[in-house]
Amino acid sequence: MSAHKQESRRTVRSFVKRAGRMTAAQERALRELWPEFGITFSEELLDLDSIFRRSASRVLEIGFGNGETLIEQASANPATDYLGIEVHEPGVGHCMLHAATAEISNLRLIRGDAIDVMTHQIPDASLHRVNLYFPDPWPKKRHHKRRILQPAFLALVAEKIEAAGAFHISTDWENYAEQIDALMEPQTLFKLSEKRVHGGDDPLDRPTTKFERRGRELGHKIWDWRLIRIS
Repeated sequence: MSAHKQESRRTVRSFVKRAGRMTAAQERALRELWPEFGITFSEELLDLDSIFRRSASRVLEIGFGNGETLIEQASANPATDYLGIEVHEPGVGHCMLHAATAEISNLRLIRGDAIDVMTHQIPDASLHRVNLYFPDPWPKKRHHKRRILQPAFLALVAEKIEAAGAFHISTDWENYAEQIDALMEPQTLFKLSEKRVHGGDDPLDRPTTKFERRGRELGHKIWDWRLIRIS
């Protein structure tokens, strides 16, 4: 069964859409900066060369939160284009405000469910790298089915990454790390390039995130994986 068909039948979501508190500045950003940074969700493939007005390597961050890591990476790597997907509007507004202040031109944001966006809007083999930093761990066992890292999602990510492209994953929940390791064992879409377990002081080719700092305060270890797409 294709990832598209699996997605169309999906009833379990990996997130709960919280209303959140929008500041006046974030509301203004959603109105005024959306034409510059925003991509509206639709069920049509994006022409990324047209959107970014160039051909370049592209990185997608899934669930970017307030955009802290996305802004840092886009600012540090102007030759690479960055896409971010986030369902929560305050985070989208916050990210656009900081992108505008930093005068970043290589960043676009999509407000919506990552699986819907990837299924319908992201062309196959169009991404050099996908980042999934500290996804919702859904720590209660009865909620593990809500975790985004499932076999169908891994297949969807593989469709969107170019040959030899990378998929980076991070978590601070040991049980989720065990599930991720178990997920990797039977699959043949990616090979493990590196796995790193640390105390929050040695992230694997990524900035430190807000959720990572929160995990460190709770005494959690951090797990990082870099997977390479098998051609």
